[in-house]
Amino acid sequence: MAARATLSRRPQRSRVVRVARWCLKAALFLFLASVLMVLALRWIPPLTSGVMMERRVTALVSGKHYDVDYRWTPWSRIARHAGVAVIASEDQNFLTHRGFDVESIQKAMDAHEKGARLRGASTISQQVAKNVFLWSGRTFVRKGLEAYFTVLIETLWPKRRILEVYLNIAEMGDGVFGVEAASQRYFKKPASKLTASEAALLAAVLPNPIRLRAGRPSAYVEERRGWILQQMGQLGGTSLVEGL
Repeated sequence: MAARATLSRRPQRSRVVRVARWCLKAALFLFLASVLMVLALRWIPPLTSGVMMERRVTALVSGKHYDVDYRWTPWSRIARHAGVAVIASEDQNFLTHRGFDVESIQKAMDAHEKGARLRGASTISQQVAKNVFLWSGRTFVRKGLEAYFTVLIETLWPKRRILEVYLNIAEMGDGVFGVEAASQRYFKKPASKLTASEAALLAAVLPNPIRLRAGRPSAYVEERRGWILQQMGQLGGTSLVEGL
């Protein structure tokens, strides 16, 4: 009986070992694939983004048509005002942190404990990770993957590339992605010709580009533009990004 029980346990152990080996190989494959994908995008412009695909799928499911205006433009053809504006608006410690702004996270937590609404503290790097590779949502799985891709991006890309990709894939209107598409749509000019005020206006709608509109700015958007312009000046203007 003992011998028979031992023999019956051996196949079970073998199956467990095989499954463990398969899981390990799958995890290694996914890790290498993600590293190679992020590394390739250091030089290759993204053809699309996770957010763009999500918007298309949502529209398709609801039976609606959805147009995407996305025009990749290299850093050399983007006004430096645009880079300064999004840093001033979204992530003023962008040039010094390594993907996660611990100071801003702590401030948000402290304010929440005092009764304020919990606000996001996502960095530009985190937003690139989410917008390019992932989907919307606040699940632990999605947030975990966001942190993982943020680490990869900060490890494999220079700050200039992170900012360049962000300026190209950030949603700045319903179906309008990136500063080139937004500049052409709202100001009838290329992104290379954006003024500081125009760049600040585009940055002002980033918190909610569907509700907040650069084409018809509300009083709130105009107020945000003024604040962003003030922050741009305090950060040193275009000199902030000249060394990238």
